[in-house]
Amino acid sequence: MERLKAMENQIAGAKGRGSSVYVPPFQLTQGQPSPIAANGGLSYMSFDRDGDAGTAAATKAALELIARGEGQALIDMLDQAPPGPIQTKWGLGFRSAAECLEHIRASKIAVPEGGVALPLRYTIYEQPSYSIVSSNALWRDPAREAEAKALRREEQQIGRRSLFFPQVLRDARRIEEYYPGLSPRSPACMDKLGVALGYCESKCKNFYDAAEVERVFYPEMEKLLLEFFPDATDALVYNHDVFDKDYQGDRKEDQDNKNPGVNANYAYLVHNDLNDNSGRVRCRELLTRNLRNFGREQHYTEEQADAKMSRRFVSINLAKPMETVRQNPFVLCAWPSFADQPYITNYRIYDDRVGETTRFTYRPNHEWYWFPLQKPTEVSMLKCYDSVTDGSVSRWSFHSACIDPTAPDDAPCRKNVVVRSFIFF
Repeated sequence: MERLKAMENQIAGAKGRGSSVYVPPFQLTQGQPSPIAANGGLSYMSFDRDGDAGTAAATKAALELIARGEGQALIDMLDQAPPGPIQTKWGLGFRSAAECLEHIRASKIAVPEGGVALPLRYTIYEQPSYSIVSSNALWRDPAREAEAKALRREEQQIGRRSLFFPQVLRDARRIEEYYPGLSPRSPACMDKLGVALGYCESKCKNFYDAAEVERVFYPEMEKLLLEFFPDATDALVYNHDVFDKDYQGDRKEDQDNKNPGVNANYAYLVHNDLNDNSGRVRCRELLTRNLRNFGREQHYTEEQADAKMSRRFVSINLAKPMETVRQNPFVLCAWPSFADQPYITNYRIYDDRVGETTRFTYRPNHEWYWFPLQKPTEVSMLKCYDSVTDGSVSRWSFHSACIDPTAPDDAPCRKNVVVRSFIFF
């Protein structure tokens, strides 16, 4: 209670200074432990100075964390460990996917029909982490060259604090076999597990054309969401990403012209895009400022946004293949299997905001799902945030990309489009 009171005082102090920065209320899901985060989980927005949204405080904390050397000490420990599996407090971890896969095969791990056992990559670093985004002015400031060098090296080291662990993926189309009466194509499934399956025959012809995706595909996804969630009042699809490792055209990102480019890399680390703070902050930014919004413009006043966000709202990522997925599948973890596990916050530092994503450490009972040979009409749906905190519904899922060891060696990479959305009730 004392810590919560101190946090409330910090937020009140930020508001008392007349800051224009939106500071999200501190929230925790009922029954969930506090996150592994800076400031006890309090948003950096509450450390705003002269409208910087707490970015100076976050950058200072990032440099202090590097100076402590704990992250490097973990890397050194992994590098110096004897060959073979590494015993962690959660179970056996492996330096490479190939080594983990060999262990899986030797152990003859049983899988259900439609399932597969494979390596998934988890962080083993139980400390908050920091990323300075590419648009941050720090990278172009000659006076901060030494800081930039340290921060760039830290970014490159993040992946070295992770290991591969064995997991079994269940076929998400068969969820009703594991939860009788629960259809994967229902809002009840999203509320219980944080994952679901939608359907769309898109009229979008070229998913590499960002303007066409915005014009054709965004409204299709908003329609899908409103039909899927009949209690929702409205939906907003606000940006998207395209993934295709083999794409030969121009990949460049152009945020000013609402073009996300084409991603050559898949996210092979267990993570979620939002958390208690950033779910509210991202929603507020879209409603009142249209910040990084590729979709329909929003024109809410602060008071109107307060009223809208006083009711339930949910962030959903929707992923649709351009062709049947044969390799690099997108895999999702069900909420009940990690509802009592603290997340680890990663801070993304911009010039005008501090975003927050999350990572998770391995647990053998994580309940993973995939859509084997996912078809272009199948839309995998992943909850990234839910404003309901009383424990009655899933708050989020987490996800990753992986390599399917059962696919042919010449299987093409995943080509898909992922849109991000908010729905309001």
